[in-house]
Amino acid sequence: MTSTQAEIDRSLLGTLSVLAWIGDPSEGHDIPYLLAYSVGDGPQGRAAGEAAARGLLEEIGLPIGDVVMDGTRNPAAFPVQIVLAGDQLALTLPGLNATCTAPEEWVAAANESGQAYFLFATRAWPEAVPGMPVAPETLQEFAGDEAVLTGSAHCVLAVRRIQ
Repeated sequence: MTSTQAEIDRSLLGTLSVLAWIGDPSEGHDIPYLLAYSVGDGPQGRAAGEAAARGLLEEIGLPIGDVVMDGTRNPAAFPVQIVLAGDQLALTLPGLNATCTAPEEWVAAANESGQAYFLFATRAWPEAVPGMPVAPETLQEFAGDEAVLTGSAHCVLAVRRIQ
C-alpha cells in the first residue's frame, strides 16, 4: 500500500465467513480447502461489499484471478495466516479474522500436508449463512463457478498448529 492510497473500510464487507472442506479422497483428492467470503450484509449493500473485498485483496497484495500465491515459503511474513487448534480454525488477514470448526477430514489432511488451499471470493454468498451446514452440491455450485474462481484470490498457506 502506498502512502497515497486510502485503507479499505473493512466494515463494508459485512459478515466475513469461512468454510473448510476437502475433495473426494476416493479420487485421490484430499487437499484441505478454505474459502473466505462475505455474506453480502455490509452497511452499503452487496455491491459495496464486493468492491471492498476486491480493494482489500489489492491492498494486501493478493492478486485476483488465476495466480496462486505461495504463502508457505515465508509464512510469518505472508498477509494471510491459518491457525488450527484441535478442530478450531482461525483465519487472519490484516484487520480481519474469522473462525470456523473444521471437519475431521480437513484437520487430518491439513495435519498430513501442513498446508491448505485458500480462496478469498470477492462475490458475496448470502446463501451460506455462518454456522449453518452447506450441502456439498451448494458448495460445488458456488466454489466451482468459473466467475467465482476468476474473481477470487488463490493461495497455498501453511497451517500453523496450536497444541
